[in-house]
Amino acid sequence: MKRKGKNIPLYVLATLIFGLKTYIVYRFFFSLDLENGMQELILFINPFVSAFLVFAVSVWIKTPERQMKYLRYMVLIGTLIIYANLVFYRSFSDFITLPQLGQGGNAGDLGSSILSLIKVYDIILFIDVIIVWYLSKKHVIKVKTSYPKSGKICAFALSLALLVGNFFLAEMERPQLFTRAFDREYLVKYIGLFNYHIYDAVLHSKVKTQHVFADGSELPSIDEYVNNEIKQNGKSDLFGIAEGKNVIFISAESIQSFVIGNTVNGQEVTPFLNRLVEDEDTYYFENFYHQTEQGKTSDSEFLTENSLYPLPRGAVFYTHAQNDYRAMPEILGNEGYYTTVFHANNDSFYNRDQMYPNLGFDYYYDQDAYEVNENNSIGWGLKDKQFFEQSMKYLQTLEEPYYAKFITLTNHFPFELDVKDRSIDRYDSNSNTLNNYFPTVRYMDESIELFFNQLKDAGIYEDSIIIIMGDHYGISSNHNKAMSQYLDKEEITPYDHVQLQRVPLFIHIPGHGEGEVKSTISGQIDMKPTILSLLGIENDEDIYFGNDLFNEDRKGYVILRNGDYITKDYIYTSDNCYNFTTGELLDETDANACFEFTEKVNQELSYSDDIIYGDLFRFVDFGEEK
Repeated sequence: MKRKGKNIPLYVLATLIFGLKTYIVYRFFFSLDLENGMQELILFINPFVSAFLVFAVSVWIKTPERQMKYLRYMVLIGTLIIYANLVFYRSFSDFITLPQLGQGGNAGDLGSSILSLIKVYDIILFIDVIIVWYLSKKHVIKVKTSYPKSGKICAFALSLALLVGNFFLAEMERPQLFTRAFDREYLVKYIGLFNYHIYDAVLHSKVKTQHVFADGSELPSIDEYVNNEIKQNGKSDLFGIAEGKNVIFISAESIQSFVIGNTVNGQEVTPFLNRLVEDEDTYYFENFYHQTEQGKTSDSEFLTENSLYPLPRGAVFYTHAQNDYRAMPEILGNEGYYTTVFHANNDSFYNRDQMYPNLGFDYYYDQDAYEVNENNSIGWGLKDKQFFEQSMKYLQTLEEPYYAKFITLTNHFPFELDVKDRSIDRYDSNSNTLNNYFPTVRYMDESIELFFNQLKDAGIYEDSIIIIMGDHYGISSNHNKAMSQYLDKEEITPYDHVQLQRVPLFIHIPGHGEGEVKSTISGQIDMKPTILSLLGIENDEDIYFGNDLFNEDRKGYVILRNGDYITKDYIYTSDNCYNFTTGELLDETDANACFEFTEKVNQELSYSDDIIYGDLFRFVDFGEEK
């Protein structure tokens, strides 16, 4: 009979403790930028709104045992969703999307990367699970399990009212919130992690149908935009400078431009690359930005080969590997080039075994082509020095001319390196990630220098152009405190964060003698038209969004996948405009010229997305056999 007394409505208790836990994670585990009191209020209430919406359903379950079981498992599932996002966020400063769940096969290759993201104190996130589990098992004497019809209707109405109120406040504070689906931080901040995941599922369903209903009618407007806004007049002075030469492309893992020319503990971080900046045969681009999103290295490959933007959610290599593309390896193959990739990882990682042939690569030297053991590998696999050394025997057998891409591994989170391989000491800060970063960057620098020497010894160097490009950032915003210490700044501002997205680009042309440091505002989307131009290959019928880096007739801006953009005068990020040179925040009057780019930026990203989601190139005849 105690069951009918003043027992606890467990769904209310679960809402309170689960909501409080979720808020604590939002506020202190995620780095969500809060600009005013209203955003703080919305962030506080949305976890309770989401929790009440889910847990209040239990009052409609008639059987006490099933009611308690529902609450137990909803609290557990909700906690696991929060924790999965937290572990992911610690690495990428981002939230999981539905397409990424299809990349779960990659998890087995992450190894120590995942382990380094799990903290002992994470166990506190499961305290509410234990409490609810215990009380639900003792429901006969501890909790309320019977509710009148009026109470059920009231719980349902209240949950909907709270949800509508949350959405109203969110839309009032951030108009057109749901049109910025690529900005996951905004969505989590304003509507909560769980509502974000529901919205993400709706988006996923929508884009899946886009392919089915696409008929090519979208292409004329895209083609007109590309012809009017993207394609350049005339040819650069370097058009054909490398005609008939081999192209050796090094995708340098996780290197950011802030290490170039910089020191740690009084020692150069990248002595070889520093010399390469000054080399008369090298063009170094100091304002070159990575434009990757959740696909990271695979996104940088997609950008390089296609001059299309990656998707705002998931990795194109997974979600749209079977699309028709007009990729650079295919174009080079039609021009008589042999195209291949060297990467000492398994062939299925990031779905490369399916994507590479579709892009037109002739062959992929994966980990099976290498001798990998405990002595020559660490972290993600074969160390870079051994990788380049073992690759040489294959490179020397390739039919010339060729396009050979090398993807390094050692400078990858969590930046592990044996003591015997360290040439410089670790940095000293509160971030082990940043501390470990410098020795692995130096190791990669030494590896590339050895590779240059191997190319010279093999007689390959003079007949090749060598391109070195950083694939994406290595140090996420989770380490801003340590980064501000290293850069001797009071804090990392949104402006600084965008500038930290610069990655090195070296274009080395042996014997050229006219290299220089270029300040061109540029990005990875520019690689395809640039390489084809250097090789003297005209590509007028193609659809792409990049520019030849050596052609002065450029579109004048670079777009990051999250919607931020950079011009020679401005940086737009976090709904604000900054002076490109000084980093000064511009007031509304001065920022008007900057804001004028916003519509064009959104349109360009949308057109690229349309091509991928609709697989629109299947409707295009580029005049060559695919």
